[in-house]
Amino acid sequence: MAMHDDEVPIDLATASRLIATQFPEWAAEPVRALATDGTVNAIYRVGTGLAARFPLQGVDPAAVRADLENEATAMQELGDTCPFPTPRPVAIGAPGPVYPLPWSVQTWVDGDVATPDGLAGSAPFADDLAALVAALRSADTLGRSFDGKGRGGDLRDSDEWMAVCFAESEGLLPVERLRALWEGLREVPPSGPDVMSHRDLTPANLLVSGGRLVGVIDGGSFGPADPALDLVCAWHLLEAEGRRIMRARLACTDTEWLRGAAWALQQSMGLVWYYRESNPGMSALGRSTLARLLADADLTALTP
Repeated sequence: MAMHDDEVPIDLATASRLIATQFPEWAAEPVRALATDGTVNAIYRVGTGLAARFPLQGVDPAAVRADLENEATAMQELGDTCPFPTPRPVAIGAPGPVYPLPWSVQTWVDGDVATPDGLAGSAPFADDLAALVAALRSADTLGRSFDGKGRGGDLRDSDEWMAVCFAESEGLLPVERLRALWEGLREVPPSGPDVMSHRDLTPANLLVSGGRLVGVIDGGSFGPADPALDLVCAWHLLEAEGRRIMRARLACTDTEWLRGAAWALQQSMGLVWYYRESNPGMSALGRSTLARLLADADLTALTP
């Protein structure tokens, strides 16, 4: 089932043909589709060391290629900063007779995709997440600020989207409590100037092994944003004690911590209803994170 009304179809045969035709050096490598909860790209593993990513949306090949080039630059910058392995850009492929968009190839990073509950009670994992966020924040913004795309700017810019989410979530979620929580959190002021941020630290973009964080993927949006934005990973992946550890390790102020909760709420409200049928894993992540937000003692004062 397609996740988006404008989704661009891609299958294993088409991906294999594009890879073999455009990059003969990999023609003998086995190609296999990966089942993921990702919503932006279809991903195919190429041999043991590469992954090909095919965008699922886009109507202008030139614009998609520009996006892929920008992503490659961001990935390279992330790789120079991240304390955990992260994919490096390798190549950009061209549209073909069946698939109409440019696509990309990057290095493969081993590890299991994190889950909302798998390491939720692990103190070492909470330490790893704190170390990741601290390292990303330490990178030089080079004078840049938030580019206005997606999350990471003014919370109140999401009001229209949140109104859609509340309307679509009637009967699925405790909308009145969530609406009250948003009304309280959207007023929290910025906690400081923009810092470098992964900008999408969901479980699907974090790899684990042996109870520890071992990889960070999907770094094409790495850039300046609200310093609280990457704190969404605390709500997506940790129970209360893990969040306490992460908050202490990062020395988060109350303002910063509340803004992190706001971004987690903003992201999760869109997951439950939008992906209810097309991507049950993403929908379940939204429910899990919203449940943590509503159960958190620090946030209960903001809900009836």
